[in-house]
Amino acid sequence: MKRILLVVGMLAIGLGAVSAQQDVVAQRQKLMKDNGKNLGGVLGGMVKGEKPYDQAAVDAALTQLDQSARTLTTLFPDSTKGLKTGGDYDSSPKIWENRSDFDAHFASYSKAIGEAKTSVKDLATLKAAVPVLGKQCSGCHETYRLKNT
Repeated sequence: MKRILLVVGMLAIGLGAVSAQQDVVAQRQKLMKDNGKNLGGVLGGMVKGEKPYDQAAVDAALTQLDQSARTLTTLFPDSTKGLKTGGDYDSSPKIWENRSDFDAHFASYSKAIGEAKTSVKDLATLKAAVPVLGKQCSGCHETYRLKNT
């Protein structure tokens, strides 16, 4: 009976750990999707002339991007290395192999967002800031994101 309880307990712990890892992955996927909506949809839409310039929407988008930049690095714990999401993209093992460079990408991204938050006051300054932010995102994605085929 003790063995059965021990085995059941160990299975429960293992399932809890897997569930926690999947929750972390789901959180980072949600943040990345929110980033895409705000950078590509809200800010990019204004730059492309698809949406009218709206300072309140710009401020809200930049605030979300800033909060995301501060949070995302914590959502790549060692326990999620190699975890497959079943989605279009997975995290590259390079994140954990070169963690200092990965963290440096986020620091640079965070700095660019901070600069945008203080400088974007109209459509012209938004047009100058969005390509910088986009380059920050794509630079990290090129190295640390794997497209599933």
